[in-house]
Amino acid sequence: MSLRSALTPVVARWRTANPYALDTALAALVLFAVSLQWIFPDEGDDPLTWQGWLLGAATAVPLIWRRRAPCATAWAVSVATPAQALHHAPPPDVMYGGMVVLYTLAAVGKPWQRRMMLAGWVIGVVTTMRHQAELAPFEYAFHLMGLICGYALGMLYRVQRAYTTELEDRARRLERERAADTARTRAEERSRIARDMHDILAHAVSLMVVQAEAGPVVVRKDPERAEATFDTIAATGRDAMVQLRKILGVLKEERPDGEGVPRLPQPSVTALPALVERVRESTGLRAELRTTGVPRPLSSDTEVAAYRVVQEALTNTVKHARASRAVVALDWAEERMTVTVTDDGRGPSAQAGGHGLIGIRERAAACGGSAETGAGPDGGFRVVVRLPVAAAREGALG
Repeated sequence: MSLRSALTPVVARWRTANPYALDTALAALVLFAVSLQWIFPDEGDDPLTWQGWLLGAATAVPLIWRRRAPCATAWAVSVATPAQALHHAPPPDVMYGGMVVLYTLAAVGKPWQRRMMLAGWVIGVVTTMRHQAELAPFEYAFHLMGLICGYALGMLYRVQRAYTTELEDRARRLERERAADTARTRAEERSRIARDMHDILAHAVSLMVVQAEAGPVVVRKDPERAEATFDTIAATGRDAMVQLRKILGVLKEERPDGEGVPRLPQPSVTALPALVERVRESTGLRAELRTTGVPRPLSSDTEVAAYRVVQEALTNTVKHARASRAVVALDWAEERMTVTVTDDGRGPSAQAGGHGLIGIRERAAACGGSAETGAGPDGGFRVVVRLPVAAAREGALG
């Protein structure tokens, strides 16, 4: 076991201990160190007296309150130390109390307090020593270096504490930002899943309703076609159930920490011909897909948005417009793709107030695009959505 690993639990217990207990132990240690000079005096030194011991105690006992009242403690020790030095010649071998109070003020005191106390101690030590017997220069340097080292250690502790506090604040700030990002991601994912469920259900139910309404008429006039109609209803329902089951499976597999969440396979622009064909066969709506320009790469969310926009627009046409014809146009340009869905139905009044149009605008905005809805040039209703291609979107973000 290394020395560092052995000392780690000791340091941890020391940091969490009662401050008064620690400072009382420190004061007792300083008092013991101060008393050694009189308990074991050098040859020619004054013997220990109770007055001298009391002055030595006055440099140690105030240290008990050094954290609660650092400035008052420093003043008490600052008065007692020169009195001790003048009562016993020569001065104390080491000014333990002075080093402790300078360390304390440097660590927790205000700037003017610690600077004034350091200057006062330096001047006081030099002045006091000059009134004693002839001392060697190294003794001046020894006492002054002791005080400066105590002050320097206090400043080092102050800097280290400020650095640690900044790191802790930064860690808490990053944790809050991570929690906010996680919450925002979950909210966006829930919103995306809600839009997908709305689009899937609205599209499937609309097709099934149209087929079911036509069913009784077809049964009487064309039994063979009626069978195909019911097959279409069943196929549409099964397809909706498969997609919903995938979404619910994703929700069940979501982990609490939000990591490792599987993404639901999403449709893309390449699936639009099949979508238009399914609407045409299921509802009798004369739907067609037109493409102009050269197809360009799209980001994954833009692919999904384009598909869902066409799906929702055709669903609205089937449900509300009473249209006989719908045209889906994809216009590819260098920086964007424009999706236009036009029908010959009843116009904007038939589709006002629905949530589907809001979803179309939200999907377009989420991809950095825009959406417009309103009357078509020849009547009916038109949805125009402009979506950026991958290169244009990366350039805008970069």
